[in-house]
Amino acid sequence: MAKTLKDLTAQEVLALAIQSEEEDGRIYADLAERIGKDYPATAASLRTMHDEEDGHRHRLMNLYRGRFGDHIPLIRRQDVKGFITRRPLWLTANLTVSMIRNEVETMEDEARTFYQAAIAQTSDVAVRQLLGDLAAEESKHYELAEEMDEKQKASGEREKEDVSERRRFVLQIVQPGLAGLMDGSVSTLAPVFAAAFATHQSRDAFLVGMAASLGAGISMGFAEALSDDGVLSGRGQPLLRGTVCGLMTTAGGIGHTLPFLISNFHYAMYVAVAVVAVELGIIAWVRHRYMDTPLLSATFQVVVGGTLVFIVGILIGSA
Repeated sequence: MAKTLKDLTAQEVLALAIQSEEEDGRIYADLAERIGKDYPATAASLRTMHDEEDGHRHRLMNLYRGRFGDHIPLIRRQDVKGFITRRPLWLTANLTVSMIRNEVETMEDEARTFYQAAIAQTSDVAVRQLLGDLAAEESKHYELAEEMDEKQKASGEREKEDVSERRRFVLQIVQPGLAGLMDGSVSTLAPVFAAAFATHQSRDAFLVGMAASLGAGISMGFAEALSDDGVLSGRGQPLLRGTVCGLMTTAGGIGHTLPFLISNFHYAMYVAVAVVAVELGIIAWVRHRYMDTPLLSATFQVVVGGTLVFIVGILIGSA
């Protein structure tokens, strides 16, 4: 059964503090290792935080050894009700600088709260003094995490990291997603509308559209995942890119397929054409927003391509 903090002895409080400091230090080290190449300034700050946590651990262990000997009982965060739980942020595939800064501030604030609460659980003067000192130092760490952001802004490092973060997002998410959306929205136009004009049956157009969308999604997902391992290009994990590309391809095709669930063929056609217009508009906006393509140019390119495919589908379906 998990204990509450007030049920812990002074020995258990110190053992828990030692384990917590060790875990937090390893988290900072793991985060620094993960982002060192892309965000060197933030990684350096995280290594400093790791060294501080390691220093806290040594001080706690020295006090523990003097009071209770060499054996430290195993007591972990999850063994105490309502205690701090760490999200596995360090396992996240795509870490952003803002995510890391927010997590650091949260970790330091929670550690300070723990030490402040733990002081009340012991009457040992030396233990109370050390816990109080550590609570004060965790408060300084919280302020350091905030100052880290300000210093990096002033030095220009924050701007460099923001540019690098945006580039990673574009390479790993936007580009494969946009490629999938364009392929799904444009390439499935011809078979869907060819089937619609050939049969004048909503159900037939819907089935063709679903088959084309799902088939294109699977094909594009595998093609994207197998095209590049991401090591040299910096485009990230193949599985992530393939998943994003495949899902967006399927979504692009299904968008103008769903209207054919409407039994009335003419109503379904009007809605499908309207959905196509919205899809092409979204593609143009994404290209303008993330690929720095002039909005007018992006709109013209997308609309021309979509219109040509749409006409092909009508001509084949009407033949």
